[in-house]
Amino acid sequence: MATFSHIVVVFAIAVVLLPATTMATDYVVGDESGWTTNYDYQAWAKGKTFCVGDNLVFKYAQGSHNVFKVDGAGFANCTIPLAGGLTSGNDVVTLSTPGKKWYICGIATHCADKNQKLVINVDGMAPAPAPSSATKYGSKSFMAVVVLAIFIMF
Repeated sequence: MATFSHIVVVFAIAVVLLPATTMATDYVVGDESGWTTNYDYQAWAKGKTFCVGDNLVFKYAQGSHNVFKVDGAGFANCTIPLAGGLTSGNDVVTLSTPGKKWYICGIATHCADKNQKLVINVDGMAPAPAPSSATKYGSKSFMAVVVLAIFIMF
């Protein structure tokens, strides 16, 4: 029969062995409109929680736009960096650090005159995902701990 100390040990092992899993979210910038001119990207971003590990997906017709990551001053002044632009038309930017992030289009006057720019705030930690419907406990690691616990108890 299991003793209280056995149960405490099993749960301590479970806490150590269970990985902290997170699920990244892909955000298509502008949703169906994509990355385009004369769109209110601040309204689009409002109410969304961006986390480290999430992806911004910039969709546009290749050659008609581009994406530059800039700082706050570059955003305010629509200053286009000399290098580092994304041009594929399906650009994925992984949010790897917390804090404010600024993006602009460097084509003609798309940023300055046509409001093609986005600023977001990235939270440091992604929220924990809901348990998977594929398994009753959502994790094979958890099942391994349960089996180990049963083995130890008996």
